[in-house]
Amino acid sequence: MTRPLPSLTPDIERRFDGWMKIQERHISPSEIKLRPGITLSRQFGCQAYPLAERLKTLFEAASGEHWNILDKSLIELVAKEEGISLSLLKRLGDMSRVIETFGLHSPGLVTHDLAFDKVAHYLVEIAKLGNSIMVGRGAAILCKGFPNCFHFRLIGSHEWRVSTYARRMGLSHTEAEAEVTENEERREKFVNHCLGENVADPQFYDATFNNERHGVEDISCAILAFVRNSWEDKKYFKPG
Repeated sequence: MTRPLPSLTPDIERRFDGWMKIQERHISPSEIKLRPGITLSRQFGCQAYPLAERLKTLFEAASGEHWNILDKSLIELVAKEEGISLSLLKRLGDMSRVIETFGLHSPGLVTHDLAFDKVAHYLVEIAKLGNSIMVGRGAAILCKGFPNCFHFRLIGSHEWRVSTYARRMGLSHTEAEAEVTENEERREKFVNHCLGENVADPQFYDATFNNERHGVEDISCAILAFVRNSWEDKKYFKPG
């Protein structure tokens, strides 16, 4: 497996190194043991990425082990390793997916479905290893039968998500409204198509948090408490 490119930001390089450590642990018999993993689903505009970063900090402190975040940036690195076009990943679920259903794509190119299958393969493998926080990509559905995985979803009113997205991205309310609506519909439809399930169905989640009413700190502490209390191997977490 090749190393990350020098042009990548230090944060992404650090996280990719963490992902590689997890991969190395997977092939080391002395290190194989069941570890918890977390999936985060969200309505577009909720604070999934800040939550993932805070969870990483809390779980590393509580367990004394390295945790890794698997999100869009890390998936793009994996895509490079697998030879998947980054432009294809960015277009997952858009109109070119509709064109493919009619067989109108260039021979030899990776299709949307195949790209999703490859990404899904890595999600599943990393989920089995644990010590990972997976953001989006239908991870809760892909990993619904794994005994070590805990699944959480963030929701909020449409108006709140538009307002917070506009503030974070420096957009007008009208621009943010259009992006939130378009991204939410496109992403959910694509995951629903690929997995045959409704990503918003509450049956896939251990808990759903209203991000409009509760901030990142409160939600992250609640998730840590939930996983700590539910995890059978009490030695995994430090006392306290």
